Amino acid sequence: MSIGSVPLRFKVEIDPERCMKCGRCVENCSYGVFRKEGDNIVVANPRGCVACHRCLAFCPRDAISIYEKPTDYRSHPVWTREVREAVFNQAKTGRIIVAGMGNVLPYPMIFDRLVLDACQVTNPSIDPLREPMELRTYIGKKPAALSVKENANGDTELLTKLAPNLKLETPIMIGHMSYGAISLNAQTALAMAVKKMGTFLGTGEGGLHESLYPYQDHMIVQVASGRFGVDINYLERGAAIEIKIGQGAKPGIGGHLPGEKVCADVSCTRMIPEGSDAISPAPHHDIYSIEDLKQLVHSLKEATEWKKPVFVKIAAVHNSAAIAAGIARSGADAVVIDGFRGGTGAAPRVFRDHVGIPVEAAVASVDAKLRKQGIRNEVSIIASGGIRQSADIAKIICLGADAVYIGTSALVAMGCRVCGTCNRGTCAWGIATQRPELTKRLDPVTNSVQVANLIHAWTDEIAELMGAAGINSIESLRGNRDRLRGYMLDEGLLNVLDVKTVGA
Repeated sequence: MSIGSVPLRFKVEIDPERCMKCGRCVENCSYGVFRKEGDNIVVANPRGCVACHRCLAFCPRDAISIYEKPTDYRSHPVWTREVREAVFNQAKTGRIIVAGMGNVLPYPMIFDRLVLDACQVTNPSIDPLREPMELRTYIGKKPAALSVKENANGDTELLTKLAPNLKLETPIMIGHMSYGAISLNAQTALAMAVKKMGTFLGTGEGGLHESLYPYQDHMIVQVASGRFGVDINYLERGAAIEIKIGQGAKPGIGGHLPGEKVCADVSCTRMIPEGSDAISPAPHHDIYSIEDLKQLVHSLKEATEWKKPVFVKIAAVHNSAAIAAGIARSGADAVVIDGFRGGTGAAPRVFRDHVGIPVEAAVASVDAKLRKQGIRNEVSIIASGGIRQSADIAKIICLGADAVYIGTSALVAMGCRVCGTCNRGTCAWGIATQRPELTKRLDPVTNSVQVANLIHAWTDEIAELMGAAGINSIESLRGNRDRLRGYMLDEGLLNVLDVKTVGA
């Protein structure tokens, strides 16, 4: 007996009075929802709809409407629609369910339960339009103290040798999204945006395409467990190097780029066979301890003549603080904490939705541990995974982060509708796909402006929030928990965050 079809996820309606039969919906839908019949009448098969909204965006008469869950199951508090359909799916296929984007379960957002304090009379606020606001951020090791010498001519000479740092004009960077997971046009748009804004973009674990070499001074190259595309040329081109141990969307497992996304160009850049799945192992097979990690950190620094900072990226888990303390002692210059709301091109759904912890709690505990051990200056903290707006950035910096990575929000700035089908390679917006007919839909120049606009707007908003808090330097905001209060958070979580409740 067959399980049969599940109810439609979306209902697609075409208003016949508004439809001009132009066929743009047919041309733009990469999921085969629309087709023409008879006298050029457009009909829809909603079974394939993922609500990417490409048809809505390009319909000149606004003739299309999409409704979610037009037919549902009998309501049940435990056996929800999603749970039942997952069972149906696995009963038919016997396979792990793979999905894209980030965690979809309705966990409470800690960011939304934190409020920022503001100055009033005794400590007046600062007007960012009339007073200088310092948002420049340096990522890397900082000396515990400076040693200087005054020369005979009156000049002061710095004797302390400074470690290489990345200079950011804003505390916002764009996280690692590989060529393969996203299109080359999408990566190019992001690279152009970070160059314009004086910040950095991660290459992901897919190597660095030759067309991105002009932006290499604003690229952070990644060394993941699969070591795709990693050679000395790749390492020397990056402004910094990141060792990826874990990822927020799939802690404890490796990466997976489906073979249908491995076109000839991706194959060449990643140094893998065309059409084959690019699977990263769960562990690095040369890292099973902090001592092993230290060897790789030193090897990468030695290979690049100690000129580049080296980051280590871990997923946010319960012992992130202890891991980060070890990373700080490994010689790494920054630790990246990736929360469980981080996006991905493809991950087992069970990992995406049920493994890991929020970045807010992880960053707070890491910052507290490093301060307690007196090594906070040894390593910078970069937060990622679920950063949705400028307020989130201000709050996570108050909890101890130096800077943030954004990912999904940058893709949304380019048109992504978060439909969650990145793993299928059929992205109608030309972002998470390698199909030539789809990638050409994304213009790097136009989209780079949109991403740069987003970073610019968020940077201005951070400056406004700092001014309201009576702070004129991002350094004074970092770890400044006095500027935060918790609302409707339990005592245990307030203790982890080291934040007082509202009214206190």
